[in-house]
Amino acid sequence: MDSTAADAAVAGPGGGPAIYFDGLSSRRQDVVVAFKEALEITADGLSPVSSSVSSQVSSQVSSQVSSQVSSQVSSQVSWAYSDIRRADSGPGTLRVACLSAPSLARLEIRDAAVAAELMSRCTLLGESRLGGRGIAKIVGWSLAATISIVVVVLFAIPLAADRLTPLVPEAFEQRLGDAAAVQLKTLFGGRVCDTAAGQAAFSKLIDTLRKSADLDLLVQPTVLATPIPNALALPGGRIYLLNGLLAKAETPDEIAGVLAHELGHLKHRDSLRELIYNGGTSFLIGLLFGDVTGSSAVIFASRSLVTSSYSRDAEQNADTFSIDVMQRLGRSPKAMGELLFRITGKEGNRSLSILAGHPLTEDRLKRMSEADRPASGSPLLTDTEWSALKSICGPGKS
Repeated sequence: MDSTAADAAVAGPGGGPAIYFDGLSSRRQDVVVAFKEALEITADGLSPVSSSVSSQVSSQVSSQVSSQVSSQVSSQVSWAYSDIRRADSGPGTLRVACLSAPSLARLEIRDAAVAAELMSRCTLLGESRLGGRGIAKIVGWSLAATISIVVVVLFAIPLAADRLTPLVPEAFEQRLGDAAAVQLKTLFGGRVCDTAAGQAAFSKLIDTLRKSADLDLLVQPTVLATPIPNALALPGGRIYLLNGLLAKAETPDEIAGVLAHELGHLKHRDSLRELIYNGGTSFLIGLLFGDVTGSSAVIFASRSLVTSSYSRDAEQNADTFSIDVMQRLGRSPKAMGELLFRITGKEGNRSLSILAGHPLTEDRLKRMSEADRPASGSPLLTDTEWSALKSICGPGKS
């Protein structure tokens, strides 16, 4: 700053230094402010020149001189005190905007005396830059956007998932399953149970169920060593049985019913459908709350593959598939319901059960009991094979 600007920049009621952003570019300008009838903002090293003086000079001098003066005048701004509003700023800085200036124009004052003088002159400094109509418009558009997203999530995305699922190539679905398998093994510790006798019994059970269901799909069965009692299916024919479920099972029919249920998910491609639905839903919600990159959609959709949180309709359809398979084999579909009830207990007091991902366990047990028939088929596993499957992770391991 030269000596002229330095003299004008002495903090006090007369004015002082500041930093100005014109709102049209990112360029930072060192300026001097002066408190007159309006707040005069002058570029560093220039003297204020009114627009009337600029007009007189332009009519009296050559076009070259006029151009130079116009360039200087464009660096000088006048803000009415009644139009100045406070903008967000950090400690020790007063940042203000002006209603009559470009919306992104800002003036930063770091001198306490100059800031105090400006605040004393700007009686509307703390008022919102938006009027009541502007705020109402923003609220209205926000509500409309939220309602639109809710409607799309509830109706459009499920319909799109149903239409898109059959169009996804099996090769791509297989790659999705491979990627999800890595996450699943990491989530559950990664230890695969594969004793020879146990794996042979497991493969025999899966193959028997697959043939009974006329399922033309290569199934890759795996047992994981974890105390969590569950089983799940991943895209591409992968079925995972968690050893915690084996530990709770008392008969081969109980495990067979659960595996048949998971085969139903594979046949109906439910995990792929859920991936499309959950990915689209989380992407839209991410947009609503500011995740414009959609990164949370990728994470959420990937997790949906390993959590197997299917819709109630998908679960009921998989139960129907399991009941049909067990009846074809002449075995008890009720066994699966008994195993689930043994694990979860009665769920009748669960709040908002109609919104739950799975039907109530007691309702599933009732349905499977009603479909039960006297056993007419051969045992699915011998006692020796059942014992081998139960100990597939090793003696006393889970």
